[in-house]
Amino acid sequence: MTRHWRTLLASLAAVLAGLVATTTLLPASPAAAATLTEVTGFGTNPTGIRMHLYVPDRLPAKPAVLVAVHYCTGSGPAFYSGTEFKSLADQYGFIVIYPSTVRTGNCWDVSSAGALTHNGNSDPVGITSMVRYVQQRYATDTARTYVTGASSGAMMTNVLLADYPDVFAAGAAFMGVPDTCFQATAGNPADPGQQAGWNSACANGQVIKTAAQWGDAVRNSYPGYSGPRPRMQLWHGVTDTTLHYNNFGEEIKQWTNVLGVSQTPVKTDTPQSGWTRTWYGNASAQPPVQAISIAGVGHSLPLAGQAKMAISFFGLDGTVVSPSPSPSSPSPSPSTSPSTSPSPSTPPSSSPPPVPGGCTAAISLNSWTGGYVATVTVTAGTTPLNGWTVGTTLPSGSAVTNTWSATASGTTGAPTFTNVSYNGTVAPGATTQFGFQGTGTGPSTATCTAR
Repeated sequence: MTRHWRTLLASLAAVLAGLVATTTLLPASPAAAATLTEVTGFGTNPTGIRMHLYVPDRLPAKPAVLVAVHYCTGSGPAFYSGTEFKSLADQYGFIVIYPSTVRTGNCWDVSSAGALTHNGNSDPVGITSMVRYVQQRYATDTARTYVTGASSGAMMTNVLLADYPDVFAAGAAFMGVPDTCFQATAGNPADPGQQAGWNSACANGQVIKTAAQWGDAVRNSYPGYSGPRPRMQLWHGVTDTTLHYNNFGEEIKQWTNVLGVSQTPVKTDTPQSGWTRTWYGNASAQPPVQAISIAGVGHSLPLAGQAKMAISFFGLDGTVVSPSPSPSSPSPSPSTSPSTSPSPSTPPSSSPPPVPGGCTAAISLNSWTGGYVATVTVTAGTTPLNGWTVGTTLPSGSAVTNTWSATASGTTGAPTFTNVSYNGTVAPGATTQFGFQGTGTGPSTATCTAR
């Protein structure tokens, strides 16, 4: 593995955390309701990728489908555990497919000729087979199939929309690059699905093309296709040094060209401090292209609440009408309401009452030999927080190597973590999260102090 791939893998391990330790193997049969379940035998799968499926307890007739694609070093279960898409699926009644790549480093093939071609011979074929399996098994609304992903998964989101505009209605790419930007110039002829290696020029934001050139790259992925094209939502941190922020502008050029709209925004707003959101084509809730730029943030998306904005862009956040049980679910009583999950900032109704004043901190670890990712949940007491500091004690031999959604002080011994601008204010009883990556063994406890 090249130094550049190792750099990407190290930084992307901190993007999202949480690995589901156990899943159930279920050959060519539906997932059990409200559990993440592995499915095999789902169709053509030239690269042997794996499929995990989440089906909420209650579904409307003809539900929508979302494909959620993980980052390098990740997996489908890790993306399930570390993002909000599962709880949103519970709330709004759609099915989520979580693919897992199996190549070294767990990065998706977004560079080979086989990946960049409709009905080629690489990962996109397997992902699309998963979609078609679910569409048939659950009688879904085929016009409401969507894809999202982070980093390598965002690259794959771009590729899937180019390869299969007849399958996907829209995508949301967090920290990606344009379709074909990572295109391989050399590879292994005996393995067309193999990535040729790290594309430094693309990663560093040095691949600059005209909108028409980028658009042609998408159109050339499926020659002869003349049907409608999927809409695209794009996200990028301004200080991203892993996949340079320049790629954000190139993606905008690509998808505005593909969808035939001007590169000049028709509307701009600031949904949160430091966020700039632009609409292209029209100012509706589901425009052809929407782009969100996040100041002061690097390669660490999606942050809390951003998955919900992606779901809104897809149009999946409408009221679920006359929900029915999923095919594998027992029939609920008429008085049972659709399953919902609380938002990240709202404590579940079964939670204990908030502690008086102050705040508490709890650590969830995803560990492997020689390293870990820690997700820390900060909970406000009975009074609002206007800032917080979390302290922990690292075991001997442990060191913090990367932090997101907090500012770290110290890397060994007893480091502290302080809120950043967007997550310092927390309502009474509500929560916010940050995370850090480290070597060695992770800590199991932490303390929180209100500032």
